[in-house]
Order: sequence, then C-alpha cells, then structure tokens
Amino acid sequence: MDPWVIFALGAALSWGLYGPALHSGQVALGSPMRALLCVGVAYFLVGVLVPLITLSSQGQLNGFTMKGSIGATVAGMLGAAGAVCIIFAFRSGGVPAYVMPLVFAGAPLVNVLYSMWLHPPKTSPNPLLYLGFVLAALGGGLVLYFKPQS
Repeated sequence: MDPWVIFALGAALSWGLYGPALHSGQVALGSPMRALLCVGVAYFLVGVLVPLITLSSQGQLNGFTMKGSIGATVAGMLGAAGAVCIIFAFRSGGVPAYVMPLVFAGAPLVNVLYSMWLHPPKTSPNPLLYLGFVLAALGGGLVLYFKPQS
C-alpha cells in the first residue's frame, strides 16, 4: 500500500472522529467558545510545535516565501473557520451524526469544483463526475430529511 493512502486513511479516521469528540467536549465544557479554545490549543501543539521542532532539528527554519506563507496561512484559516462553523452548527442544535455527513458530503463537491476552476482539466470530465455531484448532494439531503427525531 502506498504511504499516501495510509496518511489519507489516517486523515479520514481523525476527521471522522473529530465531530463526535468536539461535540462531546463542547457539551461537557458548557460553551462552544471553550471548546474552540481547546481546539486552538491542540492546533498550536500539533500544528506549531511539531513542525517547529522538526524543521529546527533539520536546520530548515529558513526558506519561507511570501506566496507560500500566505497560501498556507489562508489554508489554516479556512480549516479554523470550518471548525468554528462546526462548533456553531452544534451550538444551534446540530449533532455529529447529521452535521458531519453534510460537511463531508459537501467538502468534496467544493474541492473538486474549485480545483477544476483553479486548474482546468485538459479534457472534458467524465459525465459520471456530475452524477457523483448529484448523488453526494442527494445523500446529504436524504440525511437531513430522514433524520430520526430526538
């Protein structure tokens, strides 16, 4: 198995467990902002200290470009904004079983459409791609429509 597949599965596992863990923490803390603060601390520990220690030990704390730094910072801000949106979805009555499938059905649609706009395909996409868009949107709608009443 290619290493990238293992890492992709690790991300799916991590993000698949993210919503339920965040919801549980938010409920136990009694405040979405307390939960967001804890998420921020975790992002700092993992997202700042790990690369800082790794880059430092390899003597690679130089070589940052403005374009790369801005792009990566915007990506981090988008990730944090997603966390805020999930927290507020929970705060306003959503639960992980419904919020997270909508997030994870919608995110690939946004990703593919934006990526195709940013890097137009050299050939016309297979028409089944558009069927996939419809099925993903339909799946998200079915989750909302048929959710059990609590």
